[in-house]
Amino acid sequence: MAVKLNAQKREDLTKSVTSEIRKSGRIPAVVYGKDKESKTISVDSVDLVKTVRDEGRNAIISLQVEGGNAVDVMLHDYQIDPLKDDVLHADFYIVNMAEEMDVDVSVRLEGESKGEKEGGVLQQPFYEILIRAKPKDIPEEIVVDVSDLDVNDSLSISDLNVTGNFEFLAEPDTTIASVVPPTTEEDLDTGEDESGEPEVIKEKSDSEES
Repeated sequence: MAVKLNAQKREDLTKSVTSEIRKSGRIPAVVYGKDKESKTISVDSVDLVKTVRDEGRNAIISLQVEGGNAVDVMLHDYQIDPLKDDVLHADFYIVNMAEEMDVDVSVRLEGESKGEKEGGVLQQPFYEILIRAKPKDIPEEIVVDVSDLDVNDSLSISDLNVTGNFEFLAEPDTTIASVVPPTTEEDLDTGEDESGEPEVIKEKSDSEES
C-alpha cells in the first residue's frame, strides 16, 4: 500500500518565492511521467524526509496534489545543500503500477565472514544494483549474507539466494562481495628496484654534456 504525501501547487517560479517556500519548511518539487504533463509543486520537508527514512528510497508514494486526484509516484531524484544538508529540490516520477521499470536498489551485506575472522578484508564493489520489476514488487534493499565467505572467496549475482518478483539487469558474474587476504608489510611498495640492488646512475659522456 502506497504511503500518502500531500502537495501544494507551485505556480510562481521566481527565485524570491522559491526561497520563501524553503524558509517555510517546504521543498520545491516537480512531478512528471511518461506521456504526463509535468507539474510544479511543493511538499513538506519533514513529511518527505520521514517518508524516505521509514519507507525507503524506492517507496511508492500516493501524492495528493491540492485540487486534483492522487497519483502514484516514486522519488526519482533530489538535490541536497552541501553545507546545511537540507533538501533543496525533489523530482517525483509518476509510475504505472502495471508496468515494469528499471531501478537501482541498495545492497546491504549481512554477517561477519569467516575470512574476516582470519584477518581478511571484506570488499563490496557495488552498493546499489539495477533491477527490473513492477513498482509494487521493488524490494527496499537486497540483503546478502556473507557469513560463509572465506579468504579469496567471492559472491556474484548468480550466487544470490534472493526471492522476489524482479530480475537483476547486471551480468550474472558481477561480484557483489569478496574477501581478500590482509595486506602485509611485504606487499607494500618500498620504492626499491625489484632486484634489491641500488639504481646505478650513469655518468654523462662528453657528447651529452656539450
